[in-house]
Amino acid sequence: MFPYYCYGGSPYHRICANPYRAYPQFHYYPIYRQQTVAGQASWTEGGSVTQCGIPWSQNANMTVAVGQNSPYQCGQTLKVRNPANGREVIVTVVDQVPNYPRNKLNLHREAFQALGANLDAGIINVEITPSPELEEEKWGKYLLEITQAAYPNYGITNYETVSKTQVSANEMRETYEYVLQSQQETINVQGVVTYNPTNDRILSIDIREV
Repeated sequence: MFPYYCYGGSPYHRICANPYRAYPQFHYYPIYRQQTVAGQASWTEGGSVTQCGIPWSQNANMTVAVGQNSPYQCGQTLKVRNPANGREVIVTVVDQVPNYPRNKLNLHREAFQALGANLDAGIINVEITPSPELEEEKWGKYLLEITQAAYPNYGITNYETVSKTQVSANEMRETYEYVLQSQQETINVQGVVTYNPTNDRILSIDIREV
């Protein structure tokens, strides 16, 4: 039986995982390096079936549907900002809607609330920014998903690559920092993954508040 590594800053934010299992498959596609665009966002409870084949529960419900003719594609990461209060959240595209405006999003209810929006408002103005830097950081996106699972009541509003260190020929260490926001507080969480670069096998993972 393979060993399991545990990570998390407290018993309430602790996850154990088999480091020898395959990590999640990532969706690669041409990156749209467009600037931030103004748009609108509504909210939904999601559903059991999506056009992308990615569940609404992905990334602790920090998910969104876009129009089929929008420049955003399945699995892509978007940063959505509420200009009314400055709150931001990072979401994953999990569904596509026909005949939907190019600059309109349908956020999962929890992502909508993470923006500090009242559900009764129905629709709010937002600013939408693709996150190509995160898409290009395979391990950064992987750690983001783990962090979202470890802190289910927080939305991730920003991220930063801290370092990449070649420890040895068979050991690479990458460190990322994420900013998490809840209704009550903002915290910084650092994620570190150590892996074998020759076969991408994870050696260890560490998630902690900093």
